Amino acid sequence: MAHNPHAPQGQGPEGNYDPAGSTQMFRAFVDEGAPQGRRAPAPAPQSSSRIGLIVGVIAAVLILGAVAWLALG
Repeated sequence: MAHNPHAPQGQGPEGNYDPAGSTQMFRAFVDEGAPQGRRAPAPAPQSSSRIGLIVGVIAAVLILGAVAWLALG
């Protein structure tokens, strides 16, 4: 395994050595997040994503219809 010079070296809080430092980096990422117990409200769905979904469903139905028509025709 390659050596990562940017990874923290030494023992973790449980005493388990993590050579890649992924556990320490994950804990640092989680610890710097939003305060516990308080979350931001979810944004309202945008109409552009809904339109894209509708267009995608219509395109899928048309493609399946064309394939069926060619297979049965």
